[in-house]
Amino acid sequence: MSLRKLLCISSCIVFCLSVLTTNSFSQERQRIVQENTTRTTETQPTTRSTQRPTLTNQIVVQNPPPLVKNTGSSKPTAPASNSAAVSKNTAGLTAVLKSKMLNSMQSKLGIPYLYGSTGPNRYDCSGLVWTIFKESGIDFGRGSARTLWSQFDAVEGDERYRFGTLVFFNGLGHMGIVVDDQGFYHASTSKGVMYSKFEGYWAKRIVGYRRVPIEKYIFADLKPEAK
Repeated sequence: MSLRKLLCISSCIVFCLSVLTTNSFSQERQRIVQENTTRTTETQPTTRSTQRPTLTNQIVVQNPPPLVKNTGSSKPTAPASNSAAVSKNTAGLTAVLKSKMLNSMQSKLGIPYLYGSTGPNRYDCSGLVWTIFKESGIDFGRGSARTLWSQFDAVEGDERYRFGTLVFFNGLGHMGIVVDDQGFYHASTSKGVMYSKFEGYWAKRIVGYRRVPIEKYIFADLKPEAK
């Protein structure tokens, strides 16, 4: 074999080996790069949002709804009735009435009895009661003891002994005006106008008590006149 052929064959072998070596190195490098890329991808942590809400010290105050709804002016829409003023004066008027009745009773002590008479020189029991109230400003109309019993409401307990209460005796044939729990004024058939105690003869003959609605007559007098 000539030297020229031998050199040519040697050159071909070297070239082939060089190509194989280069391809093998390239494939290995590519494999390593892919493995590194895969590992990096697997080990890389998932990105999470680190943004946090902003906190502030501002306090929002909400005004609560009012407990009472304001519907308008607090002033009364209509003038007050005069009944309030009347009620305010009732105590004073009652004290004045009591004084007038006592004066009327005492001024008639000893005046003789006469059936059906209303004075001024003679009285029967119901005539005396009616006259005393009338002179004091309370006119409920003249009537017999039985009529007045049916006209007014019954009272019990301590109310029976309030000044001005009417007390009835002898089957509604006799009556008088209570002063207190001790006694009463009346026109006796035997002794005329007098004060007697709730004991003995009279205590045994009590039928019951009635109360004159004094306020009714006082309010009637104080009503404003029609314009």
